[in-house]
Amino acid sequence: GESQLREVDVDTGKVLRKVPLSREFFGEGCTEMGGRVYQLTWKEKTCLVYDATTFEPVKRLHYQAEGWGVSNDGVHLITSDGTSTVAFRDPDTFQVLRSVDVHEAAGGEVRPVRNVNELEYVRGEIWANIWHTDRIARISPDDGTVLGWIDLSDINPAGGKPPPGLAGEDVLNGIAWDRAKDRLWVTGKTWGKLFEIELTRK
Repeated sequence: GESQLREVDVDTGKVLRKVPLSREFFGEGCTEMGGRVYQLTWKEKTCLVYDATTFEPVKRLHYQAEGWGVSNDGVHLITSDGTSTVAFRDPDTFQVLRSVDVHEAAGGEVRPVRNVNELEYVRGEIWANIWHTDRIARISPDDGTVLGWIDLSDINPAGGKPPPGLAGEDVLNGIAWDRAKDRLWVTGKTWGKLFEIELTRK
């Protein structure tokens, strides 16, 4: 693969520094906690841990299943694997301490929400983009209930028309919460743009 860990100036888009991953790894979500950056890999079952200041490698942690998204609540790492399961992990050992199944209730039925992808911990909720959609689920960390949805289909720059050979892949594929400035950043596969958005209720 050609995955990298990057620090980018969000005002200019300039890459300030980057660390290429070994070609054996396909990089997925990452999060910063306790002075370290934790980056998942897709099928390699390895979490790469870096010093957040220097980007120097610290160690590798290992897990079962695939690695998709990762965030944290200040105490635990929170991970997804493309199913409906969200796991809370020990940041030192990566051991699963507990997990919740993401689901929504509608019409008297409880349905699992699968393809849970990139995660952010926002104001006491887990926000997750759902792969192959342009929606973000607001999830209760207590039991996995979907509290609401954020629809971002209007800002998809591809307008539902992905490049040749990428049909269906031009969807929302990255979210980042700026806790200090209370703002949300989003992007998508093949979008080529990063959006800062303000949320309003319908």
